[in-house]
Amino acid sequence: GIYQFMQGAEISYITADGKYFIDGSLYDMDSRENLTDVLRARARVAMIGAVPESQMVIFGPKNPQYTITVFTDVDCGYCRKLHSDMAELNRLGVRVRYMFFPRTGPNTESWKKAEVVWCSVDRNEALTRAKAGIPLDLSKTCEGTPVAREYALGQSVGVRGTPAILTENGDYISGYMPPRELVQQIRDLQLAKR
Repeated sequence: GIYQFMQGAEISYITADGKYFIDGSLYDMDSRENLTDVLRARARVAMIGAVPESQMVIFGPKNPQYTITVFTDVDCGYCRKLHSDMAELNRLGVRVRYMFFPRTGPNTESWKKAEVVWCSVDRNEALTRAKAGIPLDLSKTCEGTPVAREYALGQSVGVRGTPAILTENGDYISGYMPPRELVQQIRDLQLAKR
């Protein structure tokens, strides 16, 4: 008598008569497995998997051990801290795929900076410069930036702040972690899936 309601990676439950709405996790009491988290992770994997890597800004080693997708804001302090750790993350075998999530929303300076980064000839260099606080020429624009699509996708996967880190398995890691801690968290989440 309980139905599941999914909107993106947001999952809720409602009784058959519509009288009760449950906003929380559903657990299998025999296995102690959080069934809602399993569904959220699957939904995130599917949604992120539908985005071609050509629509992302990617930093990574030649033979990565781990790939993470990070919803980022050019002006977010902890996003900048994560980006300043890029050499160490890459050295530890982490490939970072960035998607834009300007927290202030459309028609803001952060949004415009994301579009300028995308319109740059060398997006990786432009993103690195922007995250270092180097001013961008906000007059440089182009058609077809993925910023609006990625922002909407971030909302669908449940991004509430940045950096929002998603593992290859769809696990959500909220906020900044130093590189070694982040790698350990990724390993722990992978082991938990086995």
